[in-house]
Amino acid sequence: MKIVVIGATGCIGEKLVRRLQRDDLEVVAASPTRGVNAVTGEGLDRALRNAAVVVDVSNSPALDADSALRFFETAGRRLLAAEKAAGVRHHIALSIVGTDRLQAIGYFRAKKMQEDLIKASGLPYSIVRSTQFFEFIAGVVQVGGAQDVAVSPALAQPVSGFDVAEALAELAQGQPLNRTVEMAGPERFRLCDVALEVLTAYEDPRRLVADPHARYFGAELTDQSLVPAPQARIGALRFEDWLRQSLQANPAAAASESRPPNAF
Repeated sequence: MKIVVIGATGCIGEKLVRRLQRDDLEVVAASPTRGVNAVTGEGLDRALRNAAVVVDVSNSPALDADSALRFFETAGRRLLAAEKAAGVRHHIALSIVGTDRLQAIGYFRAKKMQEDLIKASGLPYSIVRSTQFFEFIAGVVQVGGAQDVAVSPALAQPVSGFDVAEALAELAQGQPLNRTVEMAGPERFRLCDVALEVLTAYEDPRRLVADPHARYFGAELTDQSLVPAPQARIGALRFEDWLRQSLQANPAAAASESRPPNAF
């Protein structure tokens, strides 16, 4: 079975490609740096030839509302049309928990539009909405302001990127769900508490300020904004274990991602 991963060089894409290759599957790692561009169409038909499954974990190179909308609409329409022409049997996309609730954020409106295009395409599909990645939260904290770090105390249930890649790999080898499912980590935290753990672990001298008015990509959060429904799939890796492993493997690893939670 041939599986094409769109956005294969990003945070989740790299993990997913490695995970699928362990099962001895035929995997095409597609990204603009590898000659496959879903926006322009470059290399797309060739990459999709004889593909059974496409997993889209790509992301807009710019996060403002207009850029994100242009990216997800252009890439989404072109990719879905190419999949239909190639006879792809399962389209899988990674989205964000809270997309419906955070429509005040332009990026989330763009992700919602991407989801709607998939549902209207007629292709068998599965959409996975993930909570924030551990990698994302750590990166945002580390690239924050030079002085105090203001973070919302809203509830979150972040997840390891490795657990997300595992879930996507399982879906890619199964039947289309034709619905949206959610993915989250095993623990709920206050965002400000997670941020404090990151500052402490990296011996960052800045002061953490728990501010209920702190903006999350332009919007204020409530305790319901970022948490999944009770039936969400739950990952195995705990935040403290991930943080310890990240520190041991690479002291700068957690700062590698500073984009929204599905910035792959």
